[in-house]
Amino acid sequence: MSLLDDVARRDGWRCWVCDEPVDADMSVNDPRGPSVDSRTADRKAKVAERLAHRACNTRKGAVKVVIAWPDHLHVVEPAPLITVAERLERKGGRELVARCPSRKDAQEAADWLVDRFSRLVPGLPVTASVDEGGGQYLVALATGRR
Repeated sequence: MSLLDDVARRDGWRCWVCDEPVDADMSVNDPRGPSVDSRTADRKAKVAERLAHRACNTRKGAVKVVIAWPDHLHVVEPAPLITVAERLERKGGRELVARCPSRKDAQEAADWLVDRFSRLVPGLPVTASVDEGGGQYLVALATGRR
Protein backbone atom coordinates (compact mmCIF):
# COMPACT_ATOMS: atom_id res chain seq x y z
CA MET A 1 0.00 0.00 0.00
CA SER A 2 1.46 3.37 -1.02
CA LEU A 3 1.17 6.74 0.68
CA LEU A 4 -0.87 7.92 -2.32
CA ASP A 5 -3.39 5.08 -1.86
CA ASP A 6 -3.67 5.71 1.89
CA VAL A 7 -4.16 9.47 1.50
CA ALA A 8 -6.57 9.05 -1.42
CA ARG A 9 -8.75 6.57 0.44
CA ARG A 10 -8.85 8.78 3.53
CA ASP A 11 -9.80 11.81 1.39
CA GLY A 12 -12.41 9.86 -0.58
CA TRP A 13 -10.58 10.38 -3.89
CA ARG A 14 -11.46 14.11 -3.88
CA CYS A 15 -8.99 16.95 -4.47
CA TRP A 16 -8.73 19.10 -1.36
CA VAL A 17 -8.09 22.23 -3.46
CA CYS A 18 -10.90 22.14 -6.06
CA ASP A 19 -13.14 19.55 -4.32
CA GLU A 20 -13.57 17.62 -7.59
CA PRO A 21 -13.17 13.83 -7.89
CA VAL A 22 -9.70 12.45 -8.63
CA ASP A 23 -9.57 9.49 -11.03
CA ALA A 24 -7.58 6.65 -9.46
CA ASP A 25 -6.79 5.23 -12.91
CA MET A 26 -5.38 8.48 -14.30
CA SER A 27 -1.61 8.69 -14.69
CA VAL A 28 0.16 10.58 -11.91
CA ASN A 29 1.82 12.59 -14.71
CA ASP A 30 -1.52 13.79 -16.12
CA PRO A 31 -2.72 17.22 -14.87
CA ARG A 32 -5.96 15.59 -13.57
CA GLY A 33 -4.03 12.66 -12.09
CA PRO A 34 -3.60 12.04 -8.36
CA SER A 35 -0.80 13.48 -6.26
CA VAL A 36 -0.02 13.81 -2.58
CA ASP A 37 0.18 17.40 -1.42
CA SER A 38 1.75 18.63 1.79
CA ARG A 39 -1.16 20.94 2.60
CA THR A 40 0.63 23.13 5.07
CA ALA A 41 4.07 23.88 6.39
CA ASP A 42 2.58 23.95 9.89
CA ARG A 43 4.07 20.96 11.69
CA LYS A 44 1.19 21.04 14.19
CA ALA A 45 -1.44 20.41 11.49
CA LYS A 46 -3.49 17.30 12.20
CA VAL A 47 -3.48 16.24 8.52
CA ALA A 48 -0.20 17.08 6.78
CA GLU A 49 -0.74 15.25 3.48
CA ARG A 50 -3.81 15.67 1.30
CA LEU A 51 -4.93 14.35 -2.08
CA ALA A 52 -4.82 16.83 -4.97
CA HIS A 53 -4.93 16.74 -8.74
CA ARG A 54 -1.40 17.08 -10.15
CA ALA A 55 -2.35 20.47 -11.71
CA CYS A 56 -3.96 21.78 -8.51
CA ASN A 57 -0.88 20.76 -6.53
CA THR A 58 1.53 22.34 -9.02
CA ARG A 59 -0.47 25.56 -9.33
CA LYS A 60 -0.69 25.77 -5.53
CA GLY A 61 3.09 25.97 -5.35
CA ALA A 62 3.13 29.14 -7.46
CA VAL A 63 0.28 31.01 -5.77
CA LYS A 64 -1.54 30.94 -2.45
CA VAL A 65 -4.44 28.48 -2.56
CA VAL A 66 -7.91 29.98 -2.62
CA ILE A 67 -10.90 27.75 -2.02
CA ALA A 68 -13.59 29.19 -4.27
CA TRP A 69 -17.11 29.76 -3.02
CA PRO A 70 -19.61 28.30 -5.52
CA ASP A 71 -21.24 30.79 -7.89
CA HIS A 72 -24.74 29.56 -6.97
CA LEU A 73 -24.40 30.83 -3.38
CA HIS A 74 -25.51 34.42 -2.75
CA VAL A 75 -22.92 35.68 -0.27
CA VAL A 76 -21.46 39.11 0.42
CA GLU A 77 -17.88 39.50 1.62
CA PRO A 78 -17.11 35.77 1.80
CA ALA A 79 -14.19 34.94 4.08
CA PRO A 80 -11.04 33.27 2.69
CA LEU A 81 -11.74 29.66 3.65
CA ILE A 82 -8.13 28.48 3.95
CA THR A 83 -7.47 31.21 6.53
CA VAL A 84 -10.68 30.35 8.40
CA ALA A 85 -9.79 26.64 8.36
CA GLU A 86 -6.30 27.30 9.70
CA ARG A 87 -7.59 29.53 12.52
CA LEU A 88 -10.38 27.15 13.53
CA GLU A 89 -7.96 24.21 13.46
CA ARG A 90 -5.42 26.08 15.56
CA LYS A 91 -7.64 27.99 18.02
CA GLY A 92 -11.16 26.62 17.75
CA GLY A 93 -14.00 28.98 18.55
CA ARG A 94 -16.35 30.76 16.15
CA GLU A 95 -15.84 32.86 13.01
CA LEU A 96 -18.21 34.89 10.88
CA VAL A 97 -17.62 33.85 7.28
CA ALA A 98 -20.27 35.57 5.14
CA ARG A 99 -23.29 37.84 4.96
CA CYS A 100 -26.35 36.87 2.92
CA PRO A 101 -29.44 38.79 1.77
CA SER A 102 -31.96 36.13 2.88
CA ARG A 103 -32.24 33.36 5.45
CA LYS A 104 -32.58 30.82 2.61
CA ASP A 105 -29.31 32.02 1.03
CA ALA A 106 -27.58 31.92 4.41
CA GLN A 107 -28.80 28.40 5.14
CA GLU A 108 -27.61 27.18 1.72
CA ALA A 109 -24.19 28.71 2.40
CA ALA A 110 -24.09 27.20 5.90
CA ASP A 111 -24.95 23.73 4.59
CA TRP A 112 -22.31 23.98 1.85
CA LEU A 113 -19.67 25.13 4.35
CA VAL A 114 -20.23 22.22 6.75
CA ASP A 115 -20.01 19.77 3.84
CA ARG A 116 -16.89 21.46 2.35
CA PHE A 117 -15.09 21.69 5.70
CA SER A 118 -15.68 17.96 6.30
CA ARG A 119 -13.25 17.39 3.41
CA LEU A 120 -11.10 20.50 3.78
CA VAL A 121 -10.24 19.80 7.43
CA PRO A 122 -11.12 16.15 8.15
CA GLY A 123 -11.48 15.39 11.82
CA LEU A 124 -12.34 18.97 12.80
CA PRO A 125 -16.00 19.01 13.83
CA VAL A 126 -17.44 22.19 12.37
CA THR A 127 -20.98 23.48 12.72
CA ALA A 128 -22.59 26.44 11.00
CA SER A 129 -25.14 28.90 12.31
CA VAL A 130 -27.26 31.61 10.74
CA ASP A 131 -27.97 34.77 12.73
CA GLU A 132 -30.15 37.70 11.72
CA GLY A 133 -28.69 41.15 12.14
CA GLY A 134 -28.97 44.57 10.52
CA GLY A 135 -31.33 43.43 7.76
CA GLN A 136 -29.03 40.63 6.66
CA TYR A 137 -28.13 37.12 7.70
CA LEU A 138 -24.71 36.25 9.08
CA VAL A 139 -23.17 32.82 8.58
CA ALA A 140 -20.72 31.63 11.23
CA LEU A 141 -18.64 28.49 11.56
CA ALA A 142 -17.73 27.08 14.96
CA THR A 143 -15.85 24.18 16.50
CA GLY A 144 -16.53 22.58 19.86
CA ARG A 145 -13.24 23.99 21.21
CA ARG A 146 -12.82 27.47 22.65
